[in-house]
Amino acid sequence: MDEQLRVGLVGAGPWAEMIHAPGIANHPGTTLTGVWARRQEAAASLAASFGAEPFEDYTAMLSTVDAVAFCVPPGVQGPMAIEAARAGKHLVLEKPIAESVEVAEELAAAVAEAGVASLVVLTRRYAPETKQMLAQLHRTGGWTGADSRWISGALLDGPFSNSPWRHDKGALDDVGPHAFDLLDAALGEITDVLAANVTDTGLWQLILQHAGGATSTVSLCLSLPMQPPFADFTVFGTEGHRTLTNRDTPALECFTNLLDDFVAMADSGTTTHECDVRRGLHLQRIIDLARRKAGA
Repeated sequence: MDEQLRVGLVGAGPWAEMIHAPGIANHPGTTLTGVWARRQEAAASLAASFGAEPFEDYTAMLSTVDAVAFCVPPGVQGPMAIEAARAGKHLVLEKPIAESVEVAEELAAAVAEAGVASLVVLTRRYAPETKQMLAQLHRTGGWTGADSRWISGALLDGPFSNSPWRHDKGALDDVGPHAFDLLDAALGEITDVLAANVTDTGLWQLILQHAGGATSTVSLCLSLPMQPPFADFTVFGTEGHRTLTNRDTPALECFTNLLDDFVAMADSGTTTHECDVRRGLHLQRIIDLARRKAGA
């Protein structure tokens, strides 16, 4: 790009401080122009750290930027992202993209109508090792099933343990989108949730149906004292099995790779990507179906 993309950041919590703000501020194609957060003192502090302007009024910030990156709970993100899209701003969205399928559909429609770029922060999808594995799986074929486990004590201790929306929604909404996205990308579109159960301790276990006949199983939990957190992704079929064991690419580097794609989309006028808002809507529908199947 001839000029950097001016990005406003919505949110000033731990993930915004660790990933969004430094990623946007240090990327050659973006500049962190402004920060808005529900806690004005947090917005001011984060903005000062990266030479950005804190805003008390969200609409005022929108008038100064080309794009908005969101790092807030889904119930906050959905309506604000719709407003940003209708104002013609490109969007970097956290997962899940909204609090309900209805709001996610409205957001996807607003993005399509405005013709803006959008990407969802499905962190591992932007890691080179993940891209390499998915490419290998697609070349080989013959995969009939998969198993994915994302288990941690994130709600017990650490930077996200005081997150109200994570305590309310649990692992299904927080790490579920990551698991569903990888399974979907590896085996084909998830078309149904065959079974879903959640325990009193917050352990979700699901069986998923994929287009083409493959099935997969998922276990998700944020309330088991695992140190380090346990994440496993294995695909199996007529050609044996493949496991994603290399997770060496740090989250900040994955976010930088996301921004590479985002800047290129904004510069070229491209509005489609495998991880755009439509992907977010698809994942929202899976979350909704799983919750209804579990009666939760």
